[in-house]
Amino acid sequence: MEKTTYSEKLLKAGSGMAVLVLNILLMIVTMVGIVWSAIQLASNGASVGMVVLLVVCIVYWCLPCWLLFAGIKVLRPNEALVLTLFGQYVGTLKGEGIFFVNPFCTAVNPTAEAASLANFNKLMGREDKTSSGQIVKSASTSKKLSLKTMTLNNDKQKINDQLGNPIVIGIAVIWHIADTAKAVFAVDNYEEFLSIQSDAALRNTVRLYPYDVAEGGDEKSLRGSSQEIAAVLAKEIQKRVACAGLEIEEARITTLAYAPEIAAAMLQRQQASAVVDARKMIVEGAVGMVEMALGELSRKQVVDLDDERKAQMVSNLMVVLCAGKDAQPVVNSGSIY
Repeated sequence: MEKTTYSEKLLKAGSGMAVLVLNILLMIVTMVGIVWSAIQLASNGASVGMVVLLVVCIVYWCLPCWLLFAGIKVLRPNEALVLTLFGQYVGTLKGEGIFFVNPFCTAVNPTAEAASLANFNKLMGREDKTSSGQIVKSASTSKKLSLKTMTLNNDKQKINDQLGNPIVIGIAVIWHIADTAKAVFAVDNYEEFLSIQSDAALRNTVRLYPYDVAEGGDEKSLRGSSQEIAAVLAKEIQKRVACAGLEIEEARITTLAYAPEIAAAMLQRQQASAVVDARKMIVEGAVGMVEMALGELSRKQVVDLDDERKAQMVSNLMVVLCAGKDAQPVVNSGSIY
């Protein structure tokens, strides 16, 4: 059976303020009519006109006035109502203000139903969980859809990177509803759908990159190319949630670290790498200083050294400059030959 796809269509609604004022005036008039007709019937006896007036006023007070109130909808900025009439989608009400729609229209919001169920389970002492095992957080039970920019901050995940190293990573996804009809009718719960798809996209993206690369490498890594990885991640999530009418504005990595079981080993590795890099810098500097010293001695003709003595001088200078501790030179008071 082919799946029906809905697209958002704006609903043109009348002024709710005019209907509200008119309904209140009619309620006052009907109340006065009930009291006046009851007094006339009690004093002058039954008459057809008074009976009809009394019946009409009572009927209006009992049913039509409350139906008119049910058709009045109030929306604040960046709110929307997805309305159905006897199960059929009739349109989406947008814009701030007070509106009047068909009183038999009902608002649909799957997240409100899930929030109501979660609140009930909380009262009963049960934890409501999704199919992936995540605990559902109670949201608003309002039937209105929020069009504001919202943030999804899922729990941290343990994922293996490209090299197989387990890492702990967390992301924050900035999103908003772009198509209210798709958000309501295309998926069961668009917030839960976004959360699960974000986790799936994060796993697929992290497996393509290593946590870190060697110094001088041009390969992208999770630690060194976080901006580029976040852009790739946002595109991946957008492809997955486009069917639900959601738009991803941004995705950012909020937590990135090695898993606890390998954190100590990786710290030793980083320390060893830092020591090697420091020694390399020291050696490069020492070689430059020795070269400068020999050049200055030769240029100023301070002393004439043969190759053997130059080699000995280079060895002594390298030992002094590359030593981890302060040098303790031995002074030769005699001839150097």
